[in-house]
This record gives sequence, C-alpha cells and structure tokens, in this order.
Amino acid sequence: MITAEKVLAAARAGESETQEFKRSTGELRSAMHALTAMLNHRGGRVFFGVEPDQRVVGQQVSDRTLEELAQEIAQIEPPVFPAVERVVVAEDCEVLVVTVPQGPGRPYSHRGVAYRRVGNVNARMSRDEYNRLLLETLHAERRWENEPAEGWTVADLDADEIVRTVDEAVRRGRVEDPGTRDPAELLRGLGLARDGTLLRAALVLFGRDDALELRAPQCLLRVARFRGNDRTEFIDNRQFHGNVFSLLQRAERFLRESLPVAGRVMPGLFERVDDPLYPLLALREALANAFCHRDYSIGGGSVAVAIYDNRLEVTSSGRLHFGLTPDALLAPHESLPWNPLIARVMYRRGLIEQWGRGTLKIVELLEQAGLPRPAIEDAGGCVTVRFLPMRYVPPQRVAHDLTVRQRAVLAFLEASHGGLALREMLGRLGADVADWELKADLALLKQLELVDSTGRGRGAYWSFRRK
Repeated sequence: MITAEKVLAAARAGESETQEFKRSTGELRSAMHALTAMLNHRGGRVFFGVEPDQRVVGQQVSDRTLEELAQEIAQIEPPVFPAVERVVVAEDCEVLVVTVPQGPGRPYSHRGVAYRRVGNVNARMSRDEYNRLLLETLHAERRWENEPAEGWTVADLDADEIVRTVDEAVRRGRVEDPGTRDPAELLRGLGLARDGTLLRAALVLFGRDDALELRAPQCLLRVARFRGNDRTEFIDNRQFHGNVFSLLQRAERFLRESLPVAGRVMPGLFERVDDPLYPLLALREALANAFCHRDYSIGGGSVAVAIYDNRLEVTSSGRLHFGLTPDALLAPHESLPWNPLIARVMYRRGLIEQWGRGTLKIVELLEQAGLPRPAIEDAGGCVTVRFLPMRYVPPQRVAHDLTVRQRAVLAFLEASHGGLALREMLGRLGADVADWELKADLALLKQLELVDSTGRGRGAYWSFRRK
C-alpha cells in the first residue's frame, strides 16, 4: 500500500526509468505512453498529482476521473490490469498512483503505437524493435530449435555421438545414468524428442554430416586465413557441414594448424618459447558460445573463423537479444540462451560451464595471457567476437614460406622502430646463427618487401617496412 509519506519520498527521488510525474489526469494520453513504455521495459509507476518539479500538489478525484483513466488504460494492447491507488495528500486532494509490472505479453502499444523507456523519456518504438520484442516474447514457447524436425529420424543422427554425450554428462555428474544406451531413449531423456518426433535441436547436436549438408545447410562452419589485414587474398579457405561437436573439432584443428605463434624468452633461460598468439581455451569458449547462441533459423547462416595478420574473429549468424549489449556481455550478466535446449546439452557435455560465464571466462583467459579484452560487435545480422594481439606477429606465409628465424627477425625489427644493425640482430638471435645466414635472411625479406636497409655492409641499418 502506498502512503502519503511514500509519495513524498518518491517525489524527492525524481523521475526515472520506473517513475513518471503528471500534474493531473488532464495528461492521460502522455501518461499512457509512459505506462506502455514501462510495460515494455522493467515496469514502473505514474503519479497523477505530482508536478515535474517534484512538488506534490494532488488533484480532485471523482468517479468520472477514474472512469476516464480506465477507458484510456483499455486502449493498451494486449490488455493490462494495473494497480490503481488513491493517496490523500491534502483536504480534497489525492494523488493517483498507477503501477504496472514488466509486461508478460510484450510488446505493448497504446492506440496502435508502441513505446520504449529510455531514462525518463518515452520514445516511439521502431518497427524493428517491435518485431524483435515480439519474437523474444514468443521465444519461450515457440522457437526454431523446439519445432518438430520434419522428415528426420534417429537413423539420420550419429548414434555414437549421442552415447558419448550421455556418458560424458554422467561422468561429470550432470545427469543420472539412464540405465540404457538406446539412442531414441537417450534423446527423449535429453528433451530432444516429443511424442516420438525429433526436435530440430537434435539434428543440430547430432545430425550426420551428409544429412545436414543436404537438408540443414545452415549447420555450417566457415574458416579462412587471410594474407594481411583484409579479405583481399586468401591463404586458406574451407567450409564444413556437420553437427555442433563435429564442427567444434574441425574449428579447433584449423586453429592449431593456422594460428601464428608469438615468441617469448623465459626469464632465467636463454630459450625462446613459441605459444599460439591467442589462448586456445579462450577461442574454444568463443566457438562454443557461437554454436550455442547463434540463430539457426537463418537458412544461409553459419559460424565463421577468420584469421588476419592483426586479429582473429569468430562470427555467428543472428543478433543479441533480451536487451543484451556487447558491453553487458563483458560484465556479469544473466544467462539467456537463444537456444536453451542446445545450450543445456552442451552444458551437460562439458562444452560450456556455468551459464552466463562464457564471455567472462574469455576475458579472464586473455588477461592471464597478457592480451586485451575481446571486442564484441552486434551488426549486420551477426555477432562478432574479435581477438587482438598485444604486439605485431609477422606473417608465417607471404610470397614465400618464412622460417622461424626469419619471423623472429621481423619481430625484432618491428619492435625496434628505429631499426637494428646486423650485430644487434646477431646478439638477439644467439651464437648459433652465422653472419652469412642472417644476411641471407635479410636479403630474402628485402626481396619480399618486408624490410628496408640504409648504409652498406656491416654498418647497414635494417628496419621493418611499415605499409
């Protein structure tokens, strides 16, 4: 129950996402815009009888006042039944308080127009926003993954993968042992079959590669290694069709084969250690999230991995939903998977851990490796997670394959900025490298237009060519 003291306290707090003040019910139309926006957001209250400058003035409330209020509330679709309270604040003066929760039937509109709440402002909702909110509301009951997989049978699935998944889930203590390894029974226990009919989530998780390529081409992984920092020239470009587990394995194999290495010298040891430029566990987490959260209803959709000289990108079809933003994903947030059936099986298999922790785990792994946080982008109908290195990593392939020593020379020169003399590079490479070997390496790098030199002979200075 709201008292006069609570009205005064609310007035002192001022307008916000969940509070709006109206001088009187003479402003019913704009008040309904606020209520509609609050229904579409986090809920809130409208106070009639409170000035925008926070003064509580009240108004006379008659049966006609309440009737007009009810008539205007009836113009909100779908129908809502807010709480309406009358609070006496002075003789013959009351404040009307109308309270709505976050609406379960979003999106809501008033007289055919939907509104959204931005701070204490009510903005008209665009058609795209309206359609997205409608899709998210229907998502709990009806979505692509929990629709029947017409024409699919257990014979079209990889029975061994189904059994492996259940065995691993039992080993991790995430399901009780069902006492059978019959694929049809296991699918029913995993919630992937209803009334004897497979759900689409089952084919994403366990479909045979050949069946998926013909009948569900969006179960696709695209991988590419580019020369340079754009898509002008491919070094490697492949596509794979398959279920989630098969595609994850292929993506990891591609990363192991294609990732540049970043050399470092261990303290106290005169040895160079080569690590992948990006931690594989962080990349694996990004891939698992992509397969878990992507929109499989997009016929030409996929998960893609692209390696450039200056970054690595994991991209998945679909957009962020439920109010999530790229910034919110890098902070503690609630887990709201777009494909909860697929996510649940991946969790039981051990491919994802505590829900809502995926992006935070990526941040932690990158920080441990001394790398910056990932950049997340929601644009063009795709979500992209972008990994950036701390330092330049010379290409492993240009017009000619480069050796480990040649790549090390490029890294030294790039880091030096001002350039290095031959003797300085020999000192960094160690006693095992002869003068003539280094000269030959430098001659090749210059021919490939990767380095420049000034001066002649042993007095020459070598520098990295910055394009």
